[in-house]
Amino acid sequence: MDHLQYLLLLAGCLAITLPLELSGTRVYRRPGRLGRAVLPTAAVFVAWDILAIAGGAWHYDPRYLTGLTLPPSLPLEEALFFLVIPVCAVLTFETVQRLSPGGHRARRGQRDAR
Repeated sequence: MDHLQYLLLLAGCLAITLPLELSGTRVYRRPGRLGRAVLPTAAVFVAWDILAIAGGAWHYDPRYLTGLTLPPSLPLEEALFFLVIPVCAVLTFETVQRLSPGGHRARRGQRDAR
């Protein structure tokens, strides 16, 4: 079961933030916008990880990994980390923005009043 810990942690992060989407945040309903927010940074960090692994700067304990890797040597879980955690962060940010005074609701109301 240890080999699934990283994946289970990522799944847990998605499960915990899913109610934010269901509450009306609509992050998943705008995949283009979400991709523009997440993919450039994910690409940079995936490249950074690949270079660090190749250079021997760090490694991942195989005990906590499925063993699946993306070429050349990036663990699948690590690549998913760079997608899942930013998505969860965007969900959280958009929810706080939407519900806070001066957030999306308030700005939308100001535009309608003009």
